[in-house]
Amino acid sequence: MEDIKVEDELQLVTFKLASEEYGLPITKVQEINRLLPITKLPQTPSFMEGIINLRGRIIPVIDLRKRFQLPITEHNDDTRIIVVEINGQTVGVTVDAVTEVVRLSAADVEDPPASIAVDSRYINGVGKIDDRLIILLDSNQVLTAQEEIAVKQLND
Repeated sequence: MEDIKVEDELQLVTFKLASEEYGLPITKVQEINRLLPITKLPQTPSFMEGIINLRGRIIPVIDLRKRFQLPITEHNDDTRIIVVEINGQTVGVTVDAVTEVVRLSAADVEDPPASIAVDSRYINGVGKIDDRLIILLDSNQVLTAQEEIAVKQLND
């Protein structure tokens, strides 16, 4: 967490993915929606769910379970699409459930351990709130440069 001063406070949208809790900076989140009909597209990466029509805007949707190579489950009433900005692109990400918006002091954030299962490039740090651990995602790292180009073509 290189650019954050100790007195800084983060506001995070937290969500569940498998048994873990993750957080995204609220400044990256545009909106949160119930699961919408997703149109599958041919020849896209396996984690790319497809596209949705969100009030006239076509938005690509990524399944974070697939992206992080977690066990796949059926979507249910708690499943949400979080519309986020990833390097200037508007993208939806499916999550198991959105839990809450939390404030977290930068002093309660630590760098991710060196030996973690998920590819650590996705992770900005680990936040501690009471007895909870929240994995802080770096939304700009969820897609590779090549995947960003493909998403940009879907948005154009």
